[in-house]
Amino acid sequence: MKKNTVIMFLLLAGFVIIPNLIFAQIGPGGDPLDVPIDGGLSVLVAAGVAYGAKKVHDARKKKQEANVE
Repeated sequence: MKKNTVIMFLLLAGFVIIPNLIFAQIGPGGDPLDVPIDGGLSVLVAAGVAYGAKKVHDARKKKQEANVE
């Protein structure tokens, strides 16, 4: 029974440690302060602008409906 426990512990430790050794990466090649701005940030900015424009449109429409009545 003790032998099975030791074997299971070693297998579990191997499954935890080996992936960290296999997928280890070297240090960054460039300046670590450089941050790439890719398409994801552009999409978020565009979505924010569209959301703001919709809010302004809805507020103007609601104000106009209040003035008509």
